[in-house]
Amino acid sequence: MPSLEGATGWLNSEPLTQDDLRDRVVLVNFCTFTCINWIRQLPYVRAWAKAYGDQGLIVVGAHTPEFSVEHDVDHIRRALAAMGVEHPIAIDNDYAVWDAFANRAWPALYLADEQGAIRFQHFGEGRYEESERAIQELLGVDDELVSVEGQGIEAPADWDDLESPETYVGYGRAERFASPDGAVADERQTYAVPEELRPNQWALAGEWEIGREAAVLQEAGGRLAYRFHSRDVHLVMAPPEAASVPFRVLLDGESPGPARGDDIDEQGDGVLSEPRLHQLIRQPGDIEDRTFEITFQAPGAQALCFTFG
Repeated sequence: MPSLEGATGWLNSEPLTQDDLRDRVVLVNFCTFTCINWIRQLPYVRAWAKAYGDQGLIVVGAHTPEFSVEHDVDHIRRALAAMGVEHPIAIDNDYAVWDAFANRAWPALYLADEQGAIRFQHFGEGRYEESERAIQELLGVDDELVSVEGQGIEAPADWDDLESPETYVGYGRAERFASPDGAVADERQTYAVPEELRPNQWALAGEWEIGREAAVLQEAGGRLAYRFHSRDVHLVMAPPEAASVPFRVLLDGESPGPARGDDIDEQGDGVLSEPRLHQLIRQPGDIEDRTFEITFQAPGAQALCFTFG
């Protein structure tokens, strides 16, 4: 197992060296706090840390940021505390740990035995029973598997009805942008939503500046629209520094009502006050193509990435 000494800082622990991990079974979990795939995996990682911590397992998170807002240690600390993360976290802002493992995905699991040899690895969600059996095998235990039921934003995706892909808003990785005349990079520009959005197309309306990572609203009243097919709609957003931005969500032009996500009320109202992934829609019942819209009531809001579930 590669060293963790490239970490730029630690949460929930003093820095862990190779000597600290010797003779322990080690599970390294690469994460970043806005990643929905990691958020949905997290209930299992928390449960394993609790169930097997007294039997020789140490769980170490490696927080390697995807977006600039995820480099801020205060943001990382607040987000992980809110998610109930108590195991040690190596802050990997320079990607040193990521590169040492030759890692390429969030989330990722690497399981090392007591001699430090990596014996199991997995990328992405799923394979939870297989992962836990690998932990038990290295610990020499044969117990019932932990019982895990993700709640709220941690609940598993509705894979059978998930037809909308992760969609980045910044021009660096944006796809299927449908505002007339396309995107203008790094300049303030007036955008409009076309009369019709095809499935998985999205558009901006109002005054925005589209950067490499995010679109930043320049005047109050700007909005994003997305034609989606999924149970859940999430949006990674960040507020302007030391400020909050009220917003309203509509579903097919109406208040979402019982289809609201955890971060809005039934009228669709919410407040952007911290950088994180926001759950805006969770639909009950049958899933079909629908149009999501979010309108911000103050400038400075940053929209980074849509994910679905």
